[in-house]
Amino acid sequence: MQHSSFAFPRFAVIRCVIGMAALCFVTSCAAPLETVTKAAFNDEPELVYTHSTPPPGAKEGSCWGKHVTPAELETVTHQIQLQPAEIRTDGTVSAPAVYKTETSQRITKERRELWFETPCAPALTPEFVESLQRALKARGHFRGSVSGYIDLRTRSAIRKYQASQGLDSSILSLAAARKLGLIAYDFEDAG
Repeated sequence: MQHSSFAFPRFAVIRCVIGMAALCFVTSCAAPLETVTKAAFNDEPELVYTHSTPPPGAKEGSCWGKHVTPAELETVTHQIQLQPAEIRTDGTVSAPAVYKTETSQRITKERRELWFETPCAPALTPEFVESLQRALKARGHFRGSVSGYIDLRTRSAIRKYQASQGLDSSILSLAAARKLGLIAYDFEDAG
């Protein structure tokens, strides 16, 4: 009986196979990439639907997204004199002035909430998203493959397109969908 210089215990192989099977099972149960939310990617959350508390003046049954710009603060440091310097009659300082440093914050730009109408969930079919991806690709904003899923590349392309329109958000606005030719204009709503 020959012995090799390399021995691999049988139980280690079994543990490895069981570990790989468990890993495959766990990853097959994981959420697909396109449904991962803000907590995982520090990106914007999925659409904010507000059927129960829409912004003032919203028509019934409409869907809305919200873009929040946080307030900008400035920290100001002040030196406050607590005690003046003690100066002798000959002009020499016997005790320097005593100061206290105080810091305070002030708002330089207020927090801003911008509500905007979005396509509702039933409209966001894979076919709609494929058309969205093709429209963004034709305008040079989308570089991924057309998949029918709103993934990170699609959100990035939406943000690039909408930023040029004045909305820095990766949530597709109804106005952007109309400008891309994905949703028809409702001329009754236009007034």
